[in-house]
Amino acid sequence: MGTPIDTFAGLRRRLHQIPEPGFQEYKTQKLLLDYLSGLPQDRLEIRTWRTGVLVKVKGTDPKRTFGYRADMDGLPIEEETSYEFRSVHPGFMHACGHDMHMAIGLGIVTRFAEQPMADDLVVIFQPAEEGPGGAQPMLESAELQDWMPDQIAALHIAPEYEVGTIAVRPGILFADTSELFIDLVGKGGHAAYPHKANDMVVASAHLLVQLQSIVSRSVDPLHSAVITVGKIESGVRQNVIAEKARLEGTIRTLSAETMDSVKKRIEAVVRGIETSFECKAAIDYGALYRQVYNDERLTSEFMDWLRAAGTANLRECDAAMTGEDFGYFLEKIPGFMFWLGVESDYGLHHAKIEPDERAIPVALDTVEGYFRWKSESLRTAGRESS
Repeated sequence: MGTPIDTFAGLRRRLHQIPEPGFQEYKTQKLLLDYLSGLPQDRLEIRTWRTGVLVKVKGTDPKRTFGYRADMDGLPIEEETSYEFRSVHPGFMHACGHDMHMAIGLGIVTRFAEQPMADDLVVIFQPAEEGPGGAQPMLESAELQDWMPDQIAALHIAPEYEVGTIAVRPGILFADTSELFIDLVGKGGHAAYPHKANDMVVASAHLLVQLQSIVSRSVDPLHSAVITVGKIESGVRQNVIAEKARLEGTIRTLSAETMDSVKKRIEAVVRGIETSFECKAAIDYGALYRQVYNDERLTSEFMDWLRAAGTANLRECDAAMTGEDFGYFLEKIPGFMFWLGVESDYGLHHAKIEPDERAIPVALDTVEGYFRWKSESLRTAGRESS
């Protein structure tokens, strides 16, 4: 009969209440493990890596391994939804849909545990997608190296698309992404004697404006790039000239070459600020996420299958400046990521985002159906070639 679909909406709500920072997903990991322990165990193998979880569902006659990845961590955002099941962790929220991603991942494990396919399936619950980046070290772990899939898929919720819609494209889907942290150190002083100090509030303001000129004046208009400064910290009170300032932001491009070019311009601009304001500056690029580049053959094949299967309405989308460390997986393993429509009035990383849970069965039917079809089609092709 199978597990009722409401089970996974319920799991999503429980996960939504306990968002945790990257590599601190202890409650989340325990919830995942507790649920998995209640499934039929005859074909399951479960491993942990740091705060992540890996689950292998053994096939009936395995010749290859399919992979599916779901991310786990929350964001440092104070929730403002209308939910009765709001976050119980002050200052943290699942505002990027990772609660949905995990619930769907558990649903995929459940369906294949209850009715296995011929080939093996590895479902990867990855910590620290939002930062500091869990994909790359997880790929290098002994736990995953031993279970490395031959092909992998993942999804990301999309508030802008209707429930029942899946959006995807061959080739680049998400941008190269780098964090950006710039620290300025000058000389503090009394507000009445600005000539005796080097004001880092003013320096940071000039730096912010100059950073915004890089994309408009130093990047080829045909080569997309974004520099966003989302946070500035400086000063201690209104009548004290600030000695320090810190700018925190992100860089996004659609090619590695453009990323390198933008960083060189940032460094040149910062050197100019040092000279102009007689201060010291330090740049830290933090975590760098590879672009999500969908394998063109597998993605086209998935799109053709989806049109025929009809589990969702297919939409071929444009590339987005979104960042996702699933790009590291796609550097090592052929596969693809797709957008799952959840139609919310508010976007990703917004304190009021409320994804529509009716998207969960759409995702489950699509992922399960595709993997089963792919497993059988490869076997059919093998029988025909022999």
